[in-house]
Amino acid sequence: MKKRLSMGFAATAALALTAGLLTPAQAATTVVVWADESRGPNLVKTLKDKADWVDGVEIEIKSFSGFDALKTAIDAATATSGPDIVVGANDWVPTLAKNGKLAPLTLTATQRAGFSASQFYDLTYKKKLYGVPVDVNNVAMIYNTKLVTSAPKTFADMVDYYKANKASKSLKAGLCVAGGGMSWGAHSIASALGADAYYFNPDGRINKSKVFNPNTLGENVKKYLLDAKKSNGFLPASDTGCKDNFLAGTVPFAIIGNWEWTDYTAKGFTMNLMPVPGVVSGQSGNAFGSVSGALLTTFAATRGREAAAKSVLTDFFGSAAGQVAYQKYEKRPPAHKGAASSASVTDGQKGFGASAAAASVPQIGAILNGSGKSYWDSLPAYWTAVLVDGKDPVAEAKKLATIYRNNLRAAVNDI
Repeated sequence: MKKRLSMGFAATAALALTAGLLTPAQAATTVVVWADESRGPNLVKTLKDKADWVDGVEIEIKSFSGFDALKTAIDAATATSGPDIVVGANDWVPTLAKNGKLAPLTLTATQRAGFSASQFYDLTYKKKLYGVPVDVNNVAMIYNTKLVTSAPKTFADMVDYYKANKASKSLKAGLCVAGGGMSWGAHSIASALGADAYYFNPDGRINKSKVFNPNTLGENVKKYLLDAKKSNGFLPASDTGCKDNFLAGTVPFAIIGNWEWTDYTAKGFTMNLMPVPGVVSGQSGNAFGSVSGALLTTFAATRGREAAAKSVLTDFFGSAAGQVAYQKYEKRPPAHKGAASSASVTDGQKGFGASAAAASVPQIGAILNGSGKSYWDSLPAYWTAVLVDGKDPVAEAKKLATIYRNNLRAAVNDI
């Protein structure tokens, strides 16, 4: 669906067409943007409200049936079939850049000042930036105020509540993952129990040698999640049914995604969003607080659209006004500082933004994707091993730490 971005240009073009004088040089440049089943339709709505973001440029939005379908399409895209810009996950950057499908982007100091350094970290590969941050992509914990009267201060507070009320309130679990799955969404649980995917030095750079202490994770799992060698039921090993159970009032704590919070407010739940509390009061588990990005492809230059695509990235996707207009429909926390502070941003969006600021780590695909076993597969496998199969939490944590260490070493030249 094409949206003309300059009404003044449109009027001029109409006059030229009438006179039969329109030349190819005068024609509007079309910039093709690919997005998923949520972002695509919401971008169309945004551009319907306001089209004149860049003079002489039309934006054509192509939506895909889902995030996975979009990823499959961009992986297979060519200069003939592909987009000029793709709105995707930050952990796509390393692979797409390696495969020559992304082009580096240089921003001015003023443009960069609208974002935090960690957000650029998310979209950088081998010190080159490949797009602009669009929105914060994160999860946070919510609690049911009809069951729990105040925010828990420690992980033990949640476990104790579950054990004390499991039978009387017919609880199906204590804490479950409704949004993001048992690797991405559940990172904050693993972190709260002692296992971050990676760690940072005080200067904000990745610690290229440190991994979590497997004894700490294993002993905490024994203490809080097991009864002897069996799961105590507090944390399910799967996200299946979590959302429905929380909405039904049979789970007091849940991790939800910032793309779905209106499903909860529609049912009367308060957005008392917070990080997962740690085993020590005042400490919290880190969730992935990454950004989704509008990424510049190499196809834009091949087709002579690079300048137009860069203007769309900076003047629309990367501007405060553009992100406010877009998040009116998408309802995620905007990445741009100016947009995040806008009065039009809702409490739910601000709540997720605050939770990300309080306890989060950027999502770094070069490490997480792994050279052998990926983070994405290994963490869910850990939950299954200890909560379903009854394997020793410390022994399995040592295997997990080895995977993390190998992935960190493999990515050392890419981070």
